[in-house]
Amino acid sequence: MNFPKYWSRGEAKGFHAWGWSGENIALAQAKAIEVAGRVAKRFASGDLTRGGRYEYGDRPLREEVLREFRDEGGAVTAVITRNSYGCLVLNTARMMFVDVDLGEPPASGGFLNQLFGSKKSVAAHESARQAVLARAGEWVQQNPGWGWRIYETRAGLRLMAIHRGYDPADRVCETVFEWLGADPLYRRLCHHQKCFRARLTPKSWRCGAAPVPGRWPWENERALQSFQEWERRYLASAAKFSTCHLIAELGSQTPAPEFHELIAAHDDVTGARNQSPLA
Repeated sequence: MNFPKYWSRGEAKGFHAWGWSGENIALAQAKAIEVAGRVAKRFASGDLTRGGRYEYGDRPLREEVLREFRDEGGAVTAVITRNSYGCLVLNTARMMFVDVDLGEPPASGGFLNQLFGSKKSVAAHESARQAVLARAGEWVQQNPGWGWRIYETRAGLRLMAIHRGYDPADRVCETVFEWLGADPLYRRLCHHQKCFRARLTPKSWRCGAAPVPGRWPWENERALQSFQEWERRYLASAAKFSTCHLIAELGSQTPAPEFHELIAAHDDVTGARNQSPLA
């Protein structure tokens, strides 16, 4: 997993960038200046427009680690971080998640929905959902010993492989992603971050909360206090929603011992077993 502890903002030739280090803030600052210099050079050569971004996955995610999970030998096997829009995310070194994006389901029922043909859209969405479930079933039939826990999210499906661990770089991971139609950006993120990811708490705009003010690391004490005030309001709103619902269990349902704590944490924080609206 790739979540550096230290981050710093640096400048070179009028360009700003963030740098990172797992060792100390001085190395993070040096990295920031180096990255800003590369951006300036690319802009000068015409390869990058001002305000443009590096290609997706060219750097670690700037996310604060809030909780660590360790194995019996003390090695970190998973962490919970907070992403750029304030959600908690479970990042696992070995427990595979497959994220399948189906888009948010259209509303169904009512005269206007019938008039504008949304019933057909609802049917198409459900058909795509059932196709993924069928593919997951086919996979466990063709690969004895596999076990899926399948969750419904607001905009798709989340599959958790519980029977054994996999390195995100294992070829089987890409095969599974392709088989199930995993989201392309998710695939790239797993590769670059060297972990699998699953959002644990609702997106703020789906649960009626304001956008998160700023981003870690906080610039000063005032920025931290502003975030803490936002977090209290966000968590109060988020408590009324679930992030996913457990809808199916396929194949072997004996989790690998190393996954017991992770499964419990995932299901507890996401509200996977209650009937709250998805967000």
